[in-house]
Amino acid sequence: MKKYLPNEIKNIVLLGASGSGKTTLAEAMAFEGKVIDRRGSIEADSTLSDHTDIEHNYKRSIYPSQMFAEFNGYKLNIIDPPGSDDFCGGLFSAFKIADVGILVINAEEGFEAGTEIQARYARKYEKPIIFFVNKLDSEKASWETALESMEHNSQVKPVVVQYPLNPGVGFNAFIDVLLMKCFRFTDHNGSRVEEPIPESERERAAELHNKLVEAAAENDESLMELYFDKGELTEDEIRSGLKWGISRRDLIPVFCGSALEDIGTKRLMEFCTRVAPGPLKAPNFKTVDGCEVEPETDGPTVIFTYKVVNEPHLGEVSFFRVITGTLTEGMELTDTQNGAKEKITQIFLPVGKNRVKVSELSAGDIGCTVKLKSAKVNRTLATAGFDGVIEPIKFPEHRFRTAVKAVRNADEEKLGDALAKAHLEDPTIVVEYSKELKQTIIHGQGEHHLNILKWRLNNDYKIDIEYFPPRIPYRETITKVAAADYRHKKQSGGAGQFGEVHIVIEPYTEGAPVPSRFKVDGKEIVLNVKGTEEIALDWGGKLVFYNCIVGGAIDARFIPAVIKGLMEKMEEGPLTGSYARDIRVALYDGKMHPVDSNEISFKLAARNAFKEAFRNAGPKIMEPIYMVEVLVPSDRMGDVMSDLQNRRAMIEGMTSEKGFELITARVPLAELYRYSTTLSSLSNGRASYTMKFHGYEQVPSDIQSKLLKEYDDKDDE
Repeated sequence: MKKYLPNEIKNIVLLGASGSGKTTLAEAMAFEGKVIDRRGSIEADSTLSDHTDIEHNYKRSIYPSQMFAEFNGYKLNIIDPPGSDDFCGGLFSAFKIADVGILVINAEEGFEAGTEIQARYARKYEKPIIFFVNKLDSEKASWETALESMEHNSQVKPVVVQYPLNPGVGFNAFIDVLLMKCFRFTDHNGSRVEEPIPESERERAAELHNKLVEAAAENDESLMELYFDKGELTEDEIRSGLKWGISRRDLIPVFCGSALEDIGTKRLMEFCTRVAPGPLKAPNFKTVDGCEVEPETDGPTVIFTYKVVNEPHLGEVSFFRVITGTLTEGMELTDTQNGAKEKITQIFLPVGKNRVKVSELSAGDIGCTVKLKSAKVNRTLATAGFDGVIEPIKFPEHRFRTAVKAVRNADEEKLGDALAKAHLEDPTIVVEYSKELKQTIIHGQGEHHLNILKWRLNNDYKIDIEYFPPRIPYRETITKVAAADYRHKKQSGGAGQFGEVHIVIEPYTEGAPVPSRFKVDGKEIVLNVKGTEEIALDWGGKLVFYNCIVGGAIDARFIPAVIKGLMEKMEEGPLTGSYARDIRVALYDGKMHPVDSNEISFKLAARNAFKEAFRNAGPKIMEPIYMVEVLVPSDRMGDVMSDLQNRRAMIEGMTSEKGFELITARVPLAELYRYSTTLSSLSNGRASYTMKFHGYEQVPSDIQSKLLKEYDDKDDE
């Protein structure tokens, strides 16, 4: 096939809510681009995009799919990510490597929940957008309602390029106000005839044409002068103005059609080839150092991997965009992050589950390869002369967490391997084994996201698993001074065990002076600090140990054992078994035996003395707090606020954003289990949220009492 240069390539991501018809539009574009000679359907499980068993079961996109179309001398690389926000990882990857988005609007629903969320992401990543109003052949289609919802919800000016003549059942014609023509469709495969605009529509078409010309002229001073001089612009001049306006996100052109009937697909593709930004007009890729990389065909070759898929008979397939240079088969590249050498043995163009083999790709193009040694997302591979690292895709923070285990213990190792592959394919699935909680925790974007993962583990990997609420990583600390002593003595014939320690503990605060005396229970304890050891704890906070032994009461060789005993109890706090933190311990006295004293004796003595002192030092349990930002439609704010307050949230602030309210709140992690599901229910899927760890705060007294009782009951068992 032809080698396409950067100025002949368009990288397009299809956006839209679930059910808007993105996959059907992708199918129609592939058909118009001669990649397929017959369009598949979702009902028949025959589309290029949704080709996995689970997508056939759900009749919706779950994984992003890539394909291409050759059209009018251009190559259109098309990415069809899922519409559900639970699977937004594929969308974030697509935003990284696509230059323009086509936002598909369902003519029956208008600017619905999923549309709002994806439009919001497009704003965040400053991705230019084209609107395509789909399903105008459906019974409940309403062009006016759809257009009104776009004007109301979009923060960028929508400009009509086309409008339908006869929306609803039997829809087969639209007016194009850029070309000032009427297009009528004669079959279900995109065949069309051009007609003059009907007399009854000429006034309306002329009015919309003038608005389009004005919008185009606003983006270029020279065009504005031409427009004032002539009162009109040529088609090419209008396209030039629209090109600038779209690239700078100053306007969004609006197209219409029916992907199912292949009405409007060809015209949309024509517009994309002539007007939509491609690799040369889109912002350049940057390195982590802030250097821009021009999409040139000469010089060093640089590719960026944005997706990895495991295929049963092929292994790991790595998808990439050529950032600069020309990639050829057999080329040797270097991973600029770790220096690993990679050889590109084969180059393919993805077409859904199928692939077309090619020998080379130019800057700006998208392809895939197999058998990379370190196949991962966010890798920069380059030839000699380039040592930068392309800025990585920034995936969203997780919003749902659950604990997981295999039903059969024999499957635990197999489960670990399967979860590692799941993370490789979808970096928004994060897997960790918590030594503290003694659980494997999976983080994802929502309950449905992880339920799909469970389906895959059950069906693809034949592993039966169960999900259950994860434990909460509480922390324990103290609020006042306490002292304790403990003698460990054991005789069992022969050498025994003997060790006695006297300690005083207090809360640690940054910058506090070294202690010199304490008064505990009416008794004054004077300290003579001989040595200090400050231990930064892996789980946060510190343990500061003061050696205040005088007169050789405890031999110096036993001091490390004392510290070891303290650390063991810090790792398993006296209240609930959670990690303890931010405590200062002074060892000021003790006793030893010339024969029976050993390290184990002093370790056990320190453990028990610490446990006793801890319980008398005003102990408190700390819980993890997350900063949560909820973007909720104004009309649903009351319900969402009420739910947050029931979750012990502390509202930090609220701001308004065109029909939405942004609520910022501190919420205990213990109250966030399944929050994504509840929020979706409260807002009809229109709200979204992010959560980020904020810090630890003391739990209320009633909850602390409950936690202590639960731990005591567990100990009794």
